[in-house]
Amino acid sequence: QVQLVEYGGGLVQPGGSLRLSCAASGSMFSINTMGWYRQAPGKQRELVATITGTGFKNYDDSVKGRFTISAENAKNTVYLQMNSLRPEDTAVYYCNYRDSLRDAWGQGTQVTVSS
Repeated sequence: QVQLVEYGGGLVQPGGSLRLSCAASGSMFSINTMGWYRQAPGKQRELVATITGTGFKNYDDSVKGRFTISAENAKNTVYLQMNSLRPEDTAVYYCNYRDSLRDAWGQGTQVTVSS
């Protein structure tokens, strides 16, 4: 079992910044991918960014240049630094862990971008 807990959501004005954290616990494989997804009201869950155990990063085009994903392997924690936030970034953000056997999700954290 892998457990994920997200931190750092909240309300921010357009143009502002937030940093999300995802702490993972449990038995994890070294070959894995962790990432962030988001779901806005009335929309499907979508990829934001992922990072592999070897550090390869992938971003959705809508966040390239504004969001940065990083990992602190010693703490089993993944971060999402979000800059230049826009109202359309408003969503529940979910942390995800995936390996050859498992696909785990956190409970989600709300990010609201509004003036």
